[in-house]
Amino acid sequence: MSKIFEGRVVFAKNTRGRALVTRQGLNTLASFYQSILKNSKKAICSDQDNPYLYKKHLTNKIICLPKTTGSTAGGAVWEAVADRKIAPRALLFSEHIDSLAAAGVILANLWVGRQIVAIDQLGSEFLEYVRDGQEIEIKEDGTILVI
Repeated sequence: MSKIFEGRVVFAKNTRGRALVTRQGLNTLASFYQSILKNSKKAICSDQDNPYLYKKHLTNKIICLPKTTGSTAGGAVWEAVADRKIAPRALLFSEHIDSLAAAGVILANLWVGRQIVAIDQLGSEFLEYVRDGQEIEIKEDGTILVI
């Protein structure tokens, strides 16, 4: 059974991918730090404090989350993972996107030319519904179809 959610577009394009879900904030720096330092070909979550994502592959996933947390380096981290081609395909926020994540996806798009799709305000029902591995279709108007 599929379910449709409507969110606010930060950056969007039509795309599909597999969901990776965290029900707590994503600490951007802690999650990508090791992959960036090691110049890895794939991003593997290195945030030991996030049991939902720790040691899972983040590259090309559609990360479903309430919000991001962590240091002010968060925006630069999104730009760096986009530049290294290890970024997630999309960030789907149940809450409002925070300023650091918004700045990061803008930097990735403008400075690196790689778009990280970002849709916010999907609501708490979205995070209650979506599960790891589910196929998600994103429309450029902010419509999310969880398959």
